[in-house]
Amino acid sequence: MKLFECQNCGQPLYFENTKCESCGARLGYLPREATVTALRPAGDSTWHALAKRGMRYKFCANAAHDVCNWLIPAHEAEHFCVACRHNRTIPNLSDPENLRRWRLIEIAKHRLFYTLLKLRLPLDARSKDAAELTFDFLDPGAAPAGPPIMTGHAAGVITLNVAEADDAERERMRGTMGELYRTLLGHFRHEIAHYYWDRLIADTPNLEPFRQIFGDERQDYQQALQNYYANGAPANWTEHFISAYASSHPWEDFAETWAHYFHMADTLETANAFGLVVKPKLSKGMAARIDFDPLHAELDRIIESWLPLTFAVNSLNRSMGIPDLYPFVLNPQVIGKLSFIHECIRAQAGRKAEPAGGMRAVIAGLRQRAGFPTAS
Repeated sequence: MKLFECQNCGQPLYFENTKCESCGARLGYLPREATVTALRPAGDSTWHALAKRGMRYKFCANAAHDVCNWLIPAHEAEHFCVACRHNRTIPNLSDPENLRRWRLIEIAKHRLFYTLLKLRLPLDARSKDAAELTFDFLDPGAAPAGPPIMTGHAAGVITLNVAEADDAERERMRGTMGELYRTLLGHFRHEIAHYYWDRLIADTPNLEPFRQIFGDERQDYQQALQNYYANGAPANWTEHFISAYASSHPWEDFAETWAHYFHMADTLETANAFGLVVKPKLSKGMAARIDFDPLHAELDRIIESWLPLTFAVNSLNRSMGIPDLYPFVLNPQVIGKLSFIHECIRAQAGRKAEPAGGMRAVIAGLRQRAGFPTAS
């Protein structure tokens, strides 16, 4: 993610800030301009944006619950911002704990939408018969006698168990599932991949290349998951997949790989905004100058920077006695899968595909990995 500053006083800001801690200015996010802006009252529940002179804005209706800081042009009839208008079900807010959970969920979801918009991924259905992107945030306490609420995707609807907003519960589930990584933002990046598989892969010319790279998705999905949970991942899964769960079915392989593409794009954009240069005092070449926009870069450049950056931040985490920030390894097959996703996203946004880009990315990964220790 890019960096933001208050146009009134120059104070650095976070994406989620609603008030400048330096000058006290009210803040809001302009999704079309991808910027946080300082605001001045216009006198009629609307605001002048210092980052967009001459325009008046209103806040998303969910600002009333302090769960959204996104703005809408004042003349538009829509009451919810481009991220919140996809919500169908929110938890019961008479429970203060649910409001706390929902705020954390929306922070993660709005970060997801930041990247979706920057990548120009479609958010509206292609036709009236297509599934709309919809979110259901469900509270297991609302129906304790019912079936367990499973986080997942079906026909455009992304369901999230709001208990995932509780650190202790999410860590318990991470341990139970044997996962290396489990976050709210990770959930959103994974589940949105299933939505975009329907949009960008199914019934398109991308389907056959998908099957060649990820496998045949027509195999029984429920049976594949049962086999995975009963027997686990194959012993050599690290040679072919980004995670153990990715080995369960081609749909899950695509979703796990898509989520990692988003991890890489957003983290490298932040590194670029900070002007980070990785130049370790080692004999092996592991340097990287992150001075490019990963949302518009070729994949080989992304890979060449990602591996040194993650080795650096993992080393920093270990110095603090906390787990690796990125406890994964990009093997050549995973890089090939990332290349497929990279080109599908570029193509739908009208950007020209790069011939041999995937092969260059694999070579870049192999070259960088040659000097890297394992993540164990």
